[in-house]
Amino acid sequence: MMRRLVPHPLLTVGLVGMWLLLNGFSLGHAVLGTAIALVAGWALGALEPDRLRLRAPMAMFHLMRIVSYDIIRSNIAVAWLIATRGRRGTRKSAFVQIPLRIQDPVPLAVLAMIVTATPGSAWLEHDTDDNILLLHVFDLVDEAHWRNLIRDRYESLLLEIFE
Repeated sequence: MMRRLVPHPLLTVGLVGMWLLLNGFSLGHAVLGTAIALVAGWALGALEPDRLRLRAPMAMFHLMRIVSYDIIRSNIAVAWLIATRGRRGTRKSAFVQIPLRIQDPVPLAVLAMIVTATPGSAWLEHDTDDNILLLHVFDLVDEAHWRNLIRDRYESLLLEIFE
């Protein structure tokens, strides 16, 4: 019952304290600050997503290892492209549409961070109606490779971890 009334007690206390520090202490300001802090806590509670359940925590460590390796490898590849092939104009940037199986916003956000943190690729758009990711690739050699990379290397582990 108390959790419903004050969903974020530390936030509420902090906001009331800040209100009183900024406006001076009086009974009126204490009541007004408390009312504003409670409304802010309820608003934040309404915005919060449901609690996550990690189904395969060990897969999370496997995913972190893969992503770390891919980021290092991609940094080297992009640096090499810029230092060598980029001068001759043989690099081909392109957009790739990738159908996704993930529906939940949290794993989608994690996938967006993974893709964007990996040099040479950028998450541009996600069409929620068709569940298609629009990806920009710095040096596209094979579209199928990128579709398989996202689906088999990242998305399958995210599905295992979150769904």
